[in-house]
Amino acid sequence: MNADLIGSIELTAAAAIVITALSIGLSLNVVARIRTAAWFSGWFVLVVILAATRALHYQYGLGTPGLGIAVALPIATLCIVVARIESLRETFHRVPLSLLIGVHTVRVLGISFIILYSAGRLPAPFAPVAGWGDIFVGATAPLVAWHVYRQGTNARAMVWLWNAIGVADLVAAVGLGVMSSPGPLRLIFAEPGSAIMSTLPWLLIPGFLVPLLFTVHIAIFIRLAEGRKLTVGSAQVSTA
Repeated sequence: MNADLIGSIELTAAAAIVITALSIGLSLNVVARIRTAAWFSGWFVLVVILAATRALHYQYGLGTPGLGIAVALPIATLCIVVARIESLRETFHRVPLSLLIGVHTVRVLGISFIILYSAGRLPAPFAPVAGWGDIFVGATAPLVAWHVYRQGTNARAMVWLWNAIGVADLVAAVGLGVMSSPGPLRLIFAEPGSAIMSTLPWLLIPGFLVPLLFTVHIAIFIRLAEGRKLTVGSAQVSTA
C-alpha cells in the first residue's frame, strides 16, 4: 500500500471520527444528529471533489489563493453561523469541553507529514513543523480531556496552554504550507514544495480537518473566556 492510499484511509477515518463526535455532541436528538452529520459529510465530499479534479492545484486550478479560500471560508462561515444562531450557540456551549478537546486526538495522524517528508514528497520546515506539532497536540489531547473530565476548574490553565499550542500549530502549518507552495506567495523555495496538499487525499487536511478543528479551538477559547463550565465526572463546575 502506498502513502496516498494509506493517507486516504487514515484521513477518511479521522474525518468520520470528528464528524461523529461533533454530531453527537452538538445535537440533542437522533434527527438533529443525522442532519448535522449530513452537513459535515457534504462538506467532506465537496473537498474530495475539489481534490480529485485538482481544482486548487497551481498547474490546473486556482492555486494558492483558492487553497487559502478553502481554509478560511469554512472557518469564517462556521464562526458566523454559530455567532448568529442563538440556539446553535447555546448548544455548542453545552458540549462537554472534554469532547471538544478529545476530537483533536486524530491529529496524531500528523505522522503522515513526517512520512511524506522522509519520502521526499514534502519540504522542510513545513512538513516537520506541521507533523510534529500535530503529533504533540494529538497525543496530549486525550490526557488534557481526561484531566478536564476529572478536575474541572483545576484544569483551566492547562486547557488554555494546550489550546494555544494547538492553534499555533495549525497557524504555523498553514503559513508554512502557503510559503512553500508554488505561487505568488511562495517565500520558501525548498523542493519539492507543498503542492501535493491540494491533491487527493491530502487536501482533506487543509480543506476539511484544519478548518473544523481550528473552529473547535476557537470554541474552546470562548468557553474559557466566558467562564463556561467544565465537566467533572457527571457534575458541572463553573470556570468563572
